[in-house]
Amino acid sequence: MIKRDAAEAVLRQNGWLSHQPEDFQNEVLRRSILLYYSPGEVIYRFGDDLGGIHGLVDGIVTVNIAPPDSAPRLIHMGKPGGWTGENCFLTRQPRRVELRAVSEACLIHLPLDQMDQMASADPTVIRNFSHILMNAVEVLIRVIHDLQKPDPDRRIASVLQRITWTAEQPIPLTQTEIGTMACVSRRQVNAALKRFVENGWVKTSYRSIIVLHAEELRRFAAEDD
Repeated sequence: MIKRDAAEAVLRQNGWLSHQPEDFQNEVLRRSILLYYSPGEVIYRFGDDLGGIHGLVDGIVTVNIAPPDSAPRLIHMGKPGGWTGENCFLTRQPRRVELRAVSEACLIHLPLDQMDQMASADPTVIRNFSHILMNAVEVLIRVIHDLQKPDPDRRIASVLQRITWTAEQPIPLTQTEIGTMACVSRRQVNAALKRFVENGWVKTSYRSIIVLHAEELRRFAAEDD
């Protein structure tokens, strides 16, 4: 398991926290808890009570969202340095996202009461925490943009490129799950992956995909833009 010092180093160097002032980084990490999750374990569910924020240190987690009257669907995968859970702090409303570990995962959790204490001592930190929300908006803009591509192969390429952050990192999703994210059928995903394999962009194995050339996928997906 990842040790505390190594976990903090990941978050200082990647994502939202890495762009915050050092004093703020130190305070967030000083007040946080290191947590470990097993594959399939739910970190929190849509509608759960108020809670704090989570930062992904290592592993793979899925982000599932939906309108209040619908079942959550897979829309994105977290990457190391990504944080979520800010809505409870900003709106005092229950969870609007489901976060689930796909592999063994390590996260750092800043409890809501600790966020409140920080904001009470210095109200300007609300702006720092709000940056997490803006990062989420940027992701949703990208998701919507990708889904508006008329060609299904380019939507699939966009999904694979979007959820890949390191070469040779397996994507542990089924073709059905990829299809959900790209709004296509499993058969369309299967056909597209065969073409991508022939082009040397990806390789596939049971229940996982490895992106070999994310830049080639990006170029292909962008041809509709």
